[in-house]
Amino acid sequence: METNEQYGSVKVDEPVLVQQNVVTTPEIVVGGGKLYCFLKRTFDIFASGLFLICFGWVIALLLFIKFCEDGHNPVYTSYRSGKNNVQFKFHKIRSMVPDAEFMKQKLIDEGKNEADGPAFKMKDDPRITRFGKFLRKTSLDELPQIWDIFIGKMSVVGPRSPLPNEVERYTEYQMHRLDVKGGLLCLWQIQKNRHQITFKHWVDYDIEYIQKRSIRLDLKIIFVGFWRLLTDRSGE
Repeated sequence: METNEQYGSVKVDEPVLVQQNVVTTPEIVVGGGKLYCFLKRTFDIFASGLFLICFGWVIALLLFIKFCEDGHNPVYTSYRSGKNNVQFKFHKIRSMVPDAEFMKQKLIDEGKNEADGPAFKMKDDPRITRFGKFLRKTSLDELPQIWDIFIGKMSVVGPRSPLPNEVERYTEYQMHRLDVKGGLLCLWQIQKNRHQITFKHWVDYDIEYIQKRSIRLDLKIIFVGFWRLLTDRSGE
């Protein structure tokens, strides 16, 4: 407070405006028009249907071997968050012990989660069975998702569908992963260093795909993705 000596009045300090940095989420525009969506769904039906006709017996054989390993249900079913956060039943060949979910929380509590963000990842996961390691290394545990593609719950190409409890911890930006249908193959999977990619960059790749969706990009992800699956034996 300052005093004006000439007039004997008091001058009150004016309030100082403090500029605050406001964090805004960038606008995400989903790429691809109606024709693209039609062709994408047509390809999904044709490709998944043809695979099930020709190689359905392979899935049945793997399920039988898995059942013989421990006598429990060989199909792993869980709810995943799909487009617009609508949950659906997601299928895999079970590669872990029956009480894997209980063990997962125990491993998290022990601080053994090697992934950042809401995802869980562990290189030497003790929950994976002997036959499960083979399934993981060859990515054969993913084959039942071909059925999920055929019935329209998933697509051949799209962001990997997350668990609902992971989505609960998503930021507004990360929620845009659910702007499109989830897929079997995605953009981050075709990166050479995909095992070192952080969750933040994983999301960035998904958002990049969502904005740039096209037939050309989908074909690139399919061909490069399957090549990576055939040559990569890390099982991650």
